[in-house]
Amino acid sequence: MLRRAAKFEVTLNPTAQSLLAPMSAEPRQFLLDRALDEFVADLGALDEAAEAMVPGAARPRIDTAIDAASPAVVDGTLLVSGQEVMQTWEAPLMRALAQAVTRPGGVVLEIGFGLGLSAGFVQEIGPAHHVIVEANPQTAAVAEQWARADGRRGVEIVIGRWQDVLAGLGRFDGILFDTYPMDETEVDEYVMRDATFAEHFFAPAAAALTDGGAFTYYSNEIDSVSRRHQRALLRHFRTFAVEIVDGLRPPADCSYWWAPSMAVIVARGSRRS
Repeated sequence: MLRRAAKFEVTLNPTAQSLLAPMSAEPRQFLLDRALDEFVADLGALDEAAEAMVPGAARPRIDTAIDAASPAVVDGTLLVSGQEVMQTWEAPLMRALAQAVTRPGGVVLEIGFGLGLSAGFVQEIGPAHHVIVEANPQTAAVAEQWARADGRRGVEIVIGRWQDVLAGLGRFDGILFDTYPMDETEVDEYVMRDATFAEHFFAPAAAALTDGGAFTYYSNEIDSVSRRHQRALLRHFRTFAVEIVDGLRPPADCSYWWAPSMAVIVARGSRRS
């Protein structure tokens, strides 16, 4: 099973007859061909999209856990332990996330405060209760000052990792997930090995949603959601939608995203029993 494209070729060699057993020969071959064609199409789409990408830069290792490091804001970038946690060019993306899960009078949970971009857009819509979980104590102190500003309503800042505090916060009409790996272990487990970094939060998010509630995050896939990503979503939610936010302008040396667009995922209908 060989596929040749202009810039690469790829071969699939099944090593065991038990692969896709007990399918009969024709449907088995159809599924193998489809899987191989999907990979070729994905790689070709990435190559085409690369023409509009910025070069990007290597991500520094997280030497001090994000919740123990001192944050700094440099040229519109929140830096924590050398990581670009949030940048001002993300504002259109943060607006889309906020709009996806916030309704006037609703109850909203945000995981991560960063520069407060999405939090500001949530407040513009006017939820009755707006809970923000922030793991870094110094960033949380900034969030608390932000929450006391004129016009901000119903804001509660919770300091700690979401794994430690979520169970006591109740249920929400909307949940917005925009946080960062806390250490290199999380990078390895949830960025490198999962379909998307947010995947490890899918089950807790589904459990914390009210009936009809919405959960959102952005995906580091370009204008698409892989079949692996879809399977992970549908294990925990009944439906999901994808919105493309384009016209983004990451800096040339951005260490976590390089394309002028991102996919915003909105999942609904928890499968919890």
